[in-house]
Amino acid sequence: MDNPYEGKKILITGGTGTIGMGLLKHLLPMNPSVIRIFSRDEYKQFEVQQKYSMHTNIRYLIGDVRDYSRVERAMEGIDYVFHLAAMKHVPSCEYNPFEAVQTNIIGTQNIIQAALSCQVDRVLFTSTDKAVAPTNTYGASKLTAERLISSAEYHKGDKPTIFSSVRFGNVMGSRGSVIPLFKNVIKENETITITDPDMIRYMMTPTQAIGLMLKALTVARGGEVFVLKMPVVRLMDLAEIMIEEVTRKYQMESPVKIRIIGLRPGEKMYEELMTADEERNALETEGMYIIPPLYSNQSYESHGHKIVESGLKIGNPIPKATLRDWILSENLI
Repeated sequence: MDNPYEGKKILITGGTGTIGMGLLKHLLPMNPSVIRIFSRDEYKQFEVQQKYSMHTNIRYLIGDVRDYSRVERAMEGIDYVFHLAAMKHVPSCEYNPFEAVQTNIIGTQNIIQAALSCQVDRVLFTSTDKAVAPTNTYGASKLTAERLISSAEYHKGDKPTIFSSVRFGNVMGSRGSVIPLFKNVIKENETITITDPDMIRYMMTPTQAIGLMLKALTVARGGEVFVLKMPVVRLMDLAEIMIEEVTRKYQMESPVKIRIIGLRPGEKMYEELMTADEERNALETEGMYIIPPLYSNQSYESHGHKIVESGLKIGNPIPKATLRDWILSENLI
């Protein structure tokens, strides 16, 4: 099987985050010519340099996607861009909305303009299921960024760059997400807070997320949004498993309590994979859905088959035993 990443020059924005680090780990064995890790986190950059000190094809660039000139310089000579940099925490975006706009929207437009200027081959933007019918600033900013990426196909003229997006659910174990939060709370023997016992979320392991990204970048024709068929997790199940496994690992005796606190500003009880309008045009493959760009005349039959128009239904939460296996196999405890 051909290796589409061999000899390529790759830029990862937000490259010191959980997904960026997982992506780096998966890409290195594929022998790219160079991987540029772009982020504003100086300490995380240092940590990554220490971890991968034996690799001579990694470059470390301090910068912010808000700064166009820095983004353009980082993108010179690049073949593929994975755009991961974002403000992603719902409360932070809700209380600092223009900061989210500057990073998630203006930062994405900077990526687009720099990619066109540098004639990059492909750009993949990482979005979120919260961009579907958004009820918070984070989701709205990501939806706008998705539309910027898709619309870039129509105003790029004769430039060769192919733009596409992937839509994620919650990535298990990512920095600042619920699993490391629960772990720290349990270790301190404090009370875990749950929004609602029946709240469910689409979740995916880091390995699943990275697999989708690597595949989507290579099969994109321009302007699509790729959506992984993500499993549904009940947050109460997750909290109970975390309590059991963390207390076992650290030999804790005191029981950790769970307290119900209700919805936070901008939160939904249930997330969605796509809107009803998107469903009518989306295509289905074995592992993901593909939402074609709104104004495309391309044929996407080779990607898969049309989704049945009865609509997507939220599936049952995965069994606790499966969820436990994922948490343990990904070393998230």
